[in-house]
Amino acid sequence: MTPRPGTMRLACMFSSILLFGAAGLLLFISLQDPTELAPQQVPGIKFNIRPRQPHHDLPPGRSQDGDLKAPTERVTRDLSSGAPRGHNQPAPDQPQPPLQRGTRLRLRQRRRRLLIKKMPAAATIPANSSDAPFIRPGPGMLDGRWVSLHRSQQERKRMMQEACAKYRASSSRRAVTPRHVSRIFVEDRHRVLYCEVPKAGCSNWKRVLMVLAGLASSTADIQHNTVHYGSALKRLDTFDRQGILHRLSTYTKMLFVREPFERLVSAFRDKFEHPNSYYHPVFGKAILARYRANASREALRTGSGVRFPEFIQYLLDVHRPVGMDIHWDHVSRLCSPCLIDYDFVGKFESMEDDANFFLSLIRAPRNLTFPRFKDRHSQEARTTARIAHQYFAQLSALQRQRTYDFYYMDYLMFNYSKPFADLY
Repeated sequence: MTPRPGTMRLACMFSSILLFGAAGLLLFISLQDPTELAPQQVPGIKFNIRPRQPHHDLPPGRSQDGDLKAPTERVTRDLSSGAPRGHNQPAPDQPQPPLQRGTRLRLRQRRRRLLIKKMPAAATIPANSSDAPFIRPGPGMLDGRWVSLHRSQQERKRMMQEACAKYRASSSRRAVTPRHVSRIFVEDRHRVLYCEVPKAGCSNWKRVLMVLAGLASSTADIQHNTVHYGSALKRLDTFDRQGILHRLSTYTKMLFVREPFERLVSAFRDKFEHPNSYYHPVFGKAILARYRANASREALRTGSGVRFPEFIQYLLDVHRPVGMDIHWDHVSRLCSPCLIDYDFVGKFESMEDDANFFLSLIRAPRNLTFPRFKDRHSQEARTTARIAHQYFAQLSALQRQRTYDFYYMDYLMFNYSKPFADLY
């Protein structure tokens, strides 16, 4: 029986519809971005360092919760939209020509892929860290140098957290007390907490904080005595418990460290090789009386002339004749990094790059850079690895080993190499 022409046309039309439908489905699947099939991640860089907008830029009357959530939600909306601000997206139920919809989908996916390729991998945010909003990198920040500095921060935080987990596991369960935050300085306008590590650029960092706070127009205008003996900068332990915990959970917390042997030699040179009205009578006299045989009456009277091996004897003595001092105390005791989750860990050895990177992250004024000048004894060379080796060459192998053991947690936590080959 021969099929009717009308029946054949109907069958052909039905087959064509099926073929076009299948082709359309394949085309849709091939264009679909895998990122749209998974839970959405906002394009951008998720930092465990938390750059904040200056406090005075926030809308007045905003609650603490509003302070934290509003900027995050705004940036999330801006970045996840995939379109410039002010661009009106059509309503999803509005009928559109198929060609226009497909073109717009491809453009949006292309923009998203470009963003993802340019962004470094997201950092893991520890459970005890404060909320970290997504940030929009500024112009010129998406270059290799910026990415390298960001990855360096990730690695430093990882090393610090691993050392704490291995050797100070109980620290994370302790409550923060005012003693733990007594070395932390507060800058409220840009929401910065800085833990002071002496002999690791702390004088110039305080100058920077004073400029950020609007207390000075330039770091060069601030004298040494104003930095160290003035009360312009607040310490975190001067706030009540609620103020301490609020700032720890919402401000960007940073510290700068230095190779421990170099920091120790720098402190010795500064405090004992130059006239000093505090360290000579308080520390020098006690050290000479205990560790120098047949010390002269003049030396015992003034406390001047302490030698480096005598200073090391004092440092390693469990029954010291005079207590510990912040200039040679462990960073792990000064800043409690196993208890306080620092967002940024800088190093004295890469001070200029690290400091200016941090200033760009907190959106400091563009004309503010970290000062290069030496705060005291400016005619004297800075303490370098070579100079530190010269001082430690005066010690026995056992004294060097015991000094290394004394600072072992600082070496481990901040990933510094052994300064002598015979150390174990």
